[in-house]
Amino acid sequence: MSDNTSATELTSQYTAQVTADLERNAKEQERVGAEIAALQEQLAALQRNHTVLVSIQQAIDSAPAPAPDTATRSADSVAVPAPRKKAATSGTSKRAQPKKNASKPTRPAAKASSPKPAEKTEPAQSAQPTLVDLVRRHLTEQSEPRSAAEIANALGQAHSERTIKTTVVRTTLEGLVAKTQAQRSKQGSSVFYTAADASTSDAQVEEQPAAAGA
Repeated sequence: MSDNTSATELTSQYTAQVTADLERNAKEQERVGAEIAALQEQLAALQRNHTVLVSIQQAIDSAPAPAPDTATRSADSVAVPAPRKKAATSGTSKRAQPKKNASKPTRPAAKASSPKPAEKTEPAQSAQPTLVDLVRRHLTEQSEPRSAAEIANALGQAHSERTIKTTVVRTTLEGLVAKTQAQRSKQGSSVFYTAADASTSDAQVEEQPAAAGA
């Protein structure tokens, strides 16, 4: 009887120990699984951030250069018709010269030179605002943060005659952030932009004269 009792007690002890080990193993598996899931989420977030940063770098390297060319082309295309007016006035002056050659031959030449100031003012009046001005103005008109895609879509609808790309707008926004003329915030994997506070822009204006004086 004593041998049977001791064997039963030993079996019950082993059973209790194995049961406890199984529970401990299951809890450890849950803990390790949770850590792996958290690490996978962090890795996915880092990969998304890496993709955004690469696209910004590519936009900075390639996008800003064509902007001055388009402005100069538009100014040149508007200034082309100006010589026609000059030719017309010169033609009329030549027709008028035979009648006035006998008395005052020098006055028609003075009249022909008068339209020149008008030619200089035409390119300035037809110049379009730059993309930087459009983006800065759009940010000041918004009461909530906006992403680069939302800003590009809004500007594209407001200025359908211009080709506005999201990558170029994002590069412009980063330039404004670097100059403290805009603020950048992040919500999850998305980046949003707002106009800079008045106090921040005033502080920058005060720093620039101080640096010039030094």
